[in-house]
Amino acid sequence: MTVAVATPSTDGVSTVALKVPLARAYPPVLALGAFLKNTACVIDGDTAYLSNTANDLDSPEAIAEFEQRVLSLLMETGAEPVLVAHDLHPDFYSTRHAASFGAPTLAVQHHHAHIAALAAEHRLEGPAIGLALDGFGLGPGNESWGGELLLVDGAEYRRLGHLKRLAQPGGDVAAREPWRMAAAALHSLGRGGEIAERYAEYTAAVMLEQIMSKGLNSPETSSCGRLFDAACGLLGVRPVAEFEGQAPMELESLVQDPQILDGGWTLDDDGVLGFDPLLNHLTECESQKGADLFHGTLAAALVHWTRWAAEETGLTRVALGGGCFFNKVLCRLMADDLVDNGLEAYFPESLSPGDPAVSLGQALIAAETAANERNS
Repeated sequence: MTVAVATPSTDGVSTVALKVPLARAYPPVLALGAFLKNTACVIDGDTAYLSNTANDLDSPEAIAEFEQRVLSLLMETGAEPVLVAHDLHPDFYSTRHAASFGAPTLAVQHHHAHIAALAAEHRLEGPAIGLALDGFGLGPGNESWGGELLLVDGAEYRRLGHLKRLAQPGGDVAAREPWRMAAAALHSLGRGGEIAERYAEYTAAVMLEQIMSKGLNSPETSSCGRLFDAACGLLGVRPVAEFEGQAPMELESLVQDPQILDGGWTLDDDGVLGFDPLLNHLTECESQKGADLFHGTLAAALVHWTRWAAEETGLTRVALGGGCFFNKVLCRLMADDLVDNGLEAYFPESLSPGDPAVSLGQALIAAETAANERNS
């Protein structure tokens, strides 16, 4: 569907970057977006108004700009929100700021919001399977999510499965040091004794196996972004990155002829998709061949996983969102295969696959919640 660029306001500068026509009319709501690449969103009636993308909310300057942008969005749309949505994470500034509007607030899980954004863009109503793949979003119980298979139905969602968890040694630092996620993969494979020698140039490698074995500063994550990092670290592709996502981007650039490793994944009865066989194989690969195998096997496994969810739920609509879908190879490999398996695949078109779309998803969930409350 087409998402129209908003008309500038009378002073020539519009806070609204996109107007998204919705499937039906809703009560007015406000959503405050994600921590990274923040946007805000207002839904009023049958239209969602999405702000321009700003900086991460990690500095006083960015926070001040965020506050002004939200106020400008409300003034420009004239909306008086009955509900204000924010991320589930309690420590984000946007979460604390939500209470300042004098309306009830709603915490929305990050990956639920990713899939709801796709429902808004494609005007999907009713239940759908959601595949959300990214670096991080807080899940219930303070879990680190990022490789999630969901059943999403408006304001409600249920987790159908997730990627097998890997330790994240050093916590957030592992997002910029893929060699640490490679060490986590070796630990998961029972090959932790190889870490110190394999990554001898990094001082922390000497103690990493012991640290992970004791569960010290090694929170587990189901993140697909960290799975990409593990592959990069094992293949020697940008073992230390300048920014999160740099190594996976370089890995994608190496792909020439994607291949599927026979038996490269596992799927248990609880919907947990694991890649230990693939990761084990990558320890002996050169980087270009490994890039082909990783992308081909990951795409095939994700389609297999989604087909399993379709059989479990009886649903055929699949919405795919999250920053990992910036990867054009992954999207291309999955798109035709999903259709060949009898599934309707909905990818981001006018919206970003990543966090700028989160506010739209939050807003739709809040709007559905407010509408349900009015009708109850």
